[in-house]
Amino acid sequence: MDFQKLVDSISCMACVLSIEKITGDAYGTIRIVTGNKAYIDSITIDKYNLHKYNEFVPNCNYETYLDKDLNFEHFVYSTAVLKHQNHTYITPERYDYWFNMTAIPLEFEDDRFNYCLYTHEIFDEPNAEIMSNVSNDTAVRVLNTCIKLHGVKDYKETINSIIKDIREVCKASYCCILTLDFVKKSCDILCEDKAENTILVTNDNWFDNFYDIVVTWEDTIGGSNCLILASEQDMLFVKDKNPVWYNSIKAASVESMVVVPLKNGRELLGYIWATNFETKRADSIKEILELTSYFVSSDLANRQMFDRLKYLSSIDLLTGVYNRNEMNNRVEDLADDEKGRSLGVVFADLNGLKFINDSEGHVVGDLLLKNAAMKLQNVFIGSDVFRAGGDEFVVLVDNISKYRFEKLVSQLDKVIELKENGISFAYGTCYIEDSREIRRALKDADEDMYKYKQLYYQKENDPRYRPRD
Repeated sequence: MDFQKLVDSISCMACVLSIEKITGDAYGTIRIVTGNKAYIDSITIDKYNLHKYNEFVPNCNYETYLDKDLNFEHFVYSTAVLKHQNHTYITPERYDYWFNMTAIPLEFEDDRFNYCLYTHEIFDEPNAEIMSNVSNDTAVRVLNTCIKLHGVKDYKETINSIIKDIREVCKASYCCILTLDFVKKSCDILCEDKAENTILVTNDNWFDNFYDIVVTWEDTIGGSNCLILASEQDMLFVKDKNPVWYNSIKAASVESMVVVPLKNGRELLGYIWATNFETKRADSIKEILELTSYFVSSDLANRQMFDRLKYLSSIDLLTGVYNRNEMNNRVEDLADDEKGRSLGVVFADLNGLKFINDSEGHVVGDLLLKNAAMKLQNVFIGSDVFRAGGDEFVVLVDNISKYRFEKLVSQLDKVIELKENGISFAYGTCYIEDSREIRRALKDADEDMYKYKQLYYQKENDPRYRPRD
């Protein structure tokens, strides 16, 4: 067969690829046999920044021109060896382009190689028409995910349903969505599902150290849009590139795995991953997960943005405790609760802040506020601390006995007595059996605090001492 004549007859970027035969489901080197001018230019000219070398040499290992990519290798193997016609539309992380890729098996083969015709188009922006050109099965499954995300009432229930659908599509033993927090250096399982009778092989503290493994996945995936480990050959690739991850995979008795990054632009949000899936359906599973991840990533990014905005609207940015807006919301919730519960209220006023601001500056005053907020958090561990205004703080201690509340308040007295870092509070308290009386409790605690404050001013001979009318 005249491969050069074949590729030259195609107007878009086209080449012929060969894959070396090895027994079983293993394969050897994948080579670019030849290509038309458009394709050769795409891998050897700086316009697309895909290449490693500027001169094309026929029958060279594809890694001469492109980064090693297991995803691409599975694509070629499925086409040339398994004789499947394949199409995908992806944006590998390492490139700023979208690739519309098609591969057609060629009947021509020899003792050493199988062959396929490969074409691709390169786009600067995603093309919705191409993206939606998928199989009916994929379209139905992805549409089902979109509908569930759009009509969500209980997010946890919805996302659990979606991950169960994904696991069943993959016929995997286990599947989960994992989110990453690079600031806290932690990862969390957003949702997970496992097949009946599946036993996860872990130890008691495996997840505590899992973040350190997960952050290595991005480099191992190498800028591709997913990683499929469907054979021992694939596993050996991971063993060579990331032995720590490989050891964790083997320790968990994982024989196959598919990992798809969840990204919002360049920001890595987490991963969808499935273990011990139906490897003979790797191509369709890859197509479904790639498209599903596109919509799950968008939804996850929107929810994270909402959480960040909610955080900013409820946190006092100077001290890190809740702000007055969040306090008002909490008071409304407690007052309108159907069933009241016990509640301890502390109204604390930081002594001497104005003097510090005037004499030493607002930077020192801000530090005093931060330390004061931290002291309240340390005394009332697990309770909600609010900065109600300038130098005023409110603490709500929920579901507590009066005896236990008074013990905590006595610890606050010790803080005031020590005056560590110049921290001194005037405070008032109120304990109620019914949290629906929160407004009265705040008023009583404020009155109590004012009496304490006046005693403080009187003791310090402060000219601000003036009895309240």
